[in-house]
Amino acid sequence: MATENPVESLQEEATCPICLEYFKAPVILDCGHNFCRLCVTQCWQGSNANFSCPQCREILQHRNFRPNRQLANVVELAKQLRLQVAKGAEGERVCETHGEALKLFCEEDQTPICLVCDRSKEHRAHAVVPIEEAAQEYKKKIQIHLMSLKKEREKLQEIQMMDTQRSWEHLVGANTERQKIMSEFEQLHQFLREQERLLLARLAELDQEIVKLQDENVTKLSKEISHLSEQISELEGKCRQPASEFLQDIRSTMTRETTQNCRTFSPSPGLRVSVTLDPDTAHPRLLLSVDRKILTWDVIRLNCPEHPQRFDLSPCVLGCEGFTSGRHCWEVEVGDGTAWAVGVATESVKRKEELSAAPEVGIWAVQRWGFQFRALTSPPTPLSLSCVPSRIQVSLDCEQGQVAFFSADSEDPIFTFPSTSFMGERLRPFFWVWGIGSQLTLYS
Repeated sequence: MATENPVESLQEEATCPICLEYFKAPVILDCGHNFCRLCVTQCWQGSNANFSCPQCREILQHRNFRPNRQLANVVELAKQLRLQVAKGAEGERVCETHGEALKLFCEEDQTPICLVCDRSKEHRAHAVVPIEEAAQEYKKKIQIHLMSLKKEREKLQEIQMMDTQRSWEHLVGANTERQKIMSEFEQLHQFLREQERLLLARLAELDQEIVKLQDENVTKLSKEISHLSEQISELEGKCRQPASEFLQDIRSTMTRETTQNCRTFSPSPGLRVSVTLDPDTAHPRLLLSVDRKILTWDVIRLNCPEHPQRFDLSPCVLGCEGFTSGRHCWEVEVGDGTAWAVGVATESVKRKEELSAAPEVGIWAVQRWGFQFRALTSPPTPLSLSCVPSRIQVSLDCEQGQVAFFSADSEDPIFTFPSTSFMGERLRPFFWVWGIGSQLTLYS
């Protein structure tokens, strides 16, 4: 009697008698036979009593089985031994499940299978071809793809070579440009060093001028402080007079004091701004020059487009510039005109109704009406001027809430409005003219 192959005997012991495949989660019954847990469970499905062993048909009183862990270990050893034996000397790949040579290729799962796999439930309905035939087919596809990849590689190699050539050319050009820049900047540095020397010399001269101006300003302010002290003493003495004597010349006193108060506001020439006229706010009877520096009244009403910012009833116009902080001043030539007003207005001043100019409506201005000069307070304050000014300087201090007017010809003060709070509102130059011959010109 021939001796049995121990490897085949081991494979038989590791095979389930129901599914004829390696045990999966093996269990042992009371009769001693082993099965896959799933296989014996399916065999007993639908039975509520008298369970029988699928192999020896012995009747079991209870549906009872236990995991056979030792057999599970033996199955794993049998699988590994089968794989080693099946590989042989040539090292041919075999099915990890059945230990058979991989002779077929499943088209649907895209994987090699053995003959046992082909008959299994998993692959029974799938399209399969011999593994060599499948290998040849896929090699053809890969060869086509390889040709495409090689062509793409050749293109990239050409691009790489061209990029290398261009990079070399750029490096040469960059080096040439670097030498040029270094030469030009050396010349520039030399020029800047010379300019630095000249500017520092000028600054030294400017320092001397500033010190000189400071000394002059200190002297001027000292005189003004002395003048104010005398004015304060005079007013305090007048306030101590009896009522009849106190009110005897109150009008001249108030006019004189208002005029003298202008001396407390003396803006620096460095705060001067260039003002231009805003055509969108100009009344239809006002003509503006091309450079928006000259304002003239015309008897003919212009056909101007409607605009929400335009003055419709009062012959007024605003400057384009607006101020919310700082100190600013500008000059206006009034000439021989006898009906004009210049000053400052808030951005929110009424445009569509007749104006009665006063600080209460957002306007701080001085006016000439015929031979009378007056500050547009409420009521207007008459002004006694020593000479008729041809140029008016308007000075604005947003922080102090002050608007003051000076004669630009003699620098004599004309009027200063009492300090107020502009509430952060934007302020713009204000102009009003009336009558033939009235013209205002803005100085840059």
